[in-house]
Amino acid sequence: MLVPPGQAARVDASPTEGSRALRRGRGALVGALAVLLLVVSVVAVGLGPVAVAPDVALAVVAQKAGLPVTPWWSSSEESIVWLIRVPRVIIGAFVGAALATAGVAIQALVRNPLADPYLLGISSGASTGAAASILFGIGGGLGAAALTGSAFIGAVLAIALVLSIARIGGRLITSRLVFAGIAVGFALTALTNFLVFASESRDGTRAVMFWMLGSLAQSRWASVPILALAVVLSLVLFMFWSRRFDALAIGDDTALALGTDPTRFRALAALAVSLTVAVAVAVSGLIGFVGLVVPHLARRLVGGRHRIAYPTAALLGALLLVSADALARIAFAPRELPLGILTALIGTPMLIVLIRRSLTR
Repeated sequence: MLVPPGQAARVDASPTEGSRALRRGRGALVGALAVLLLVVSVVAVGLGPVAVAPDVALAVVAQKAGLPVTPWWSSSEESIVWLIRVPRVIIGAFVGAALATAGVAIQALVRNPLADPYLLGISSGASTGAAASILFGIGGGLGAAALTGSAFIGAVLAIALVLSIARIGGRLITSRLVFAGIAVGFALTALTNFLVFASESRDGTRAVMFWMLGSLAQSRWASVPILALAVVLSLVLFMFWSRRFDALAIGDDTALALGTDPTRFRALAALAVSLTVAVAVAVSGLIGFVGLVVPHLARRLVGGRHRIAYPTAALLGALLLVSADALARIAFAPRELPLGILTALIGTPMLIVLIRRSLTR
């Protein structure tokens, strides 16, 4: 049997061997992204208005982890690294992972590649809750967690309202979910602007505006456990549902044929996405483009299957946000550039390139 030269390798390798090689390649890519994220995180810990050498940052973290390291750094360097930079980098990584995985999920749920996690009004609800806390002291009983708690409550109430509106007639379809999210988002944005208008506190108004532009400046260790738990659980849950997401991304008929009720699953998955984004937004404020652009990059690298797309998107999102936050700290030092502005400046050209490539196919 004569075989064209270009097809020889394809014939020699069985389909099983080819799929194994593909899985190994994707696994190697995920591992490389994880190593790159670790390296970038170490470098990011040292960047800021006060620079800290990478070996000092590693040594401080090692000592705090219980390793026998003799201190040679100053107490100020230790405070900067352990109390400010390390929790900030960790929170940035988890927020980026949360927004990216939520973006992959929401694009599958609504079958729209231009959808992002903020489409369902979650960010607008979080903004309203945060503005109410900053300007009028609502949620003061939560103590130090007043801002985060109020933003989280606002986000959860927003998605509850969206789902109640979208389920008119007992069904939950894509277009109705999107329109309900847009309507609720506009209404809550108007409410937030009214709260800013009604407030007489200049400092409070400035704090609200900075929070709405996105920032990790308020990152503290106290916020890490809840955020980490929420992101890890959501990632595990999304990967467990990966086949359902694959079916739903193709169409409702395919999902039904495979035993998944599209209406019920869409509502359940939308709630999970909303809770994930709510926790992230409550900690970091509004950071756009991560959940819109990163899912496209992940699918270009590993394909459209959600089981591998989720961990890839999580690592890419974490890498992007940790890098962007480090740049935001040093670009106009000692002043800090709001993170939402920087992610928009980075994400817009990337989105334009992705759109142009998709149109030329």
